Amino acid sequence: MSKMTGWWKNRSSAGKVELYTRWSFHLFVLIEITSFGLPALGAAAEDPSDLALPLSLFLLLCAHAVLCGVLASQALTWVAGRRERPTRSAVTTASLTAAAVLGILALKAAGKIDEPALAPMLVLGLTCFTTGSLVLCMRSVRSMRYVAPVAATGTGVTVLALGLPAAHALGYFLGVLLCCLFFTATSGFSAWLLRTVHELDRAREVQSRLAVAEERLRFGRDLHDVMGRNLAVIALKSELAIQLARRERPEAVEQMIEVQRIAQESQREVRDVVRGYREADLAVELEGARGVLGAAGMDCRVDFLAAPGRQLPSEVQSALGWVVREATTNILRHGDAHHCLIRLTAAETGSVTLVVENDGAPEAPAGPPGSGLAGLRERLAALDGTLQAGPVGDGRFRLLAQIPDRRLQELEVRA
Repeated sequence: MSKMTGWWKNRSSAGKVELYTRWSFHLFVLIEITSFGLPALGAAAEDPSDLALPLSLFLLLCAHAVLCGVLASQALTWVAGRRERPTRSAVTTASLTAAAVLGILALKAAGKIDEPALAPMLVLGLTCFTTGSLVLCMRSVRSMRYVAPVAATGTGVTVLALGLPAAHALGYFLGVLLCCLFFTATSGFSAWLLRTVHELDRAREVQSRLAVAEERLRFGRDLHDVMGRNLAVIALKSELAIQLARRERPEAVEQMIEVQRIAQESQREVRDVVRGYREADLAVELEGARGVLGAAGMDCRVDFLAAPGRQLPSEVQSALGWVVREATTNILRHGDAHHCLIRLTAAETGSVTLVVENDGAPEAPAGPPGSGLAGLRERLAALDGTLQAGPVGDGRFRLLAQIPDRRLQELEVRA
């Protein structure tokens, strides 16, 4: 069953909306053929001696349905931002539709189509499905709102020009206008929804990149603040030591000793900066995960089940904080989660356990495995801890981190 549904579950929210929208417009091809093409063949049943015209109309509707389906597929790809606007296909589809409508109305005026409802039905089918495909190629509502009136006016004027009664022209005008307005609204909303979902998906990716860039900038500023002044002092004292050494002054040795001291102090300060960069505050990470996942529209529950008065060592908090950070990142980037549970259990005695579980996880990873979980296992291994991650059924993914009690006691005694 998982293999049958994996093609759907493994897609992102934007991918699911695009797939649903795309296949809906592909279904229009069958609807146009069955609802408008087959009745043209039905006219042949009344007069089996003349099959040429009904068969030609049926083939015309089939070709038009396929043409509109191809245009809709190209337009949806353009809406998703993966190709240029299919202008040439849109012009071709509109031109061929206009020619087909003109031909059907000419046959009706010449009396070649005897069935009263056949010609109006064919004209409605051609104009409406063409309108739906053309609207997908437009970005602004201002452009979309002119499609239906232009199609209806052109059809009504053509009916009058061919000598058909004015009442027929009015009927064609109203029928085409109402049906095309419906298809305009439907297709326009579908394109807007697909475009919005893809923009939100790209915004989420940009937000993740900005967070990484901001953290790098912060680290760069801290490193500059630490090293900038010390390097300037080292350069000045080294220059002074060179000048004193050239004059064979004994103070040159004292200056080089000072340079050595500043260099050692700089090394220590750099290590402090890197250590602070690598450490993560567990409480801050838990609240950050709640806020980020909640802002992404997920129902995130954070349970902190700790014994009263028990304080976890800083090394443990840092390691578990990184687990929460990495798990939050994975939830945002992979799957389509709606509910998430983060539970930290730290009893008075026993191991410390952190569980992060979410739904909407894909059955199989979308790409090659990353280095995030491997890095977490290395951090936890330094504390004799373990990390387990994988699907647990029903589309849920669980990440379980444990640090044994004996290691906690050693760290608490050391502290």
